[in-house]
Amino acid sequence: MNMKKLVIKASDFVKVQAAKTHMVLANNRGDGYIDTAVKILIAVVLGALLLAGLYALFGDVVMPTLTNKIKGMFNYAG
Repeated sequence: MNMKKLVIKASDFVKVQAAKTHMVLANNRGDGYIDTAVKILIAVVLGALLLAGLYALFGDVVMPTLTNKIKGMFNYAG
């Protein structure tokens, strides 16, 4: 009788583990690698656009104005 209980217990354990394994393998939730790659690519492109915009703004607008104001501050003749 003791051996029969042991076999039944082992059989139940194997069935439970098989069911758990099936559930894990059938699970398709979560973030994929493609989603993460697309997010990183979007962040890099937006960062590059922002950096290019700031560089253009400082190069064309801020720096010439700043240069003229500094020259005006040190122009003692006029």
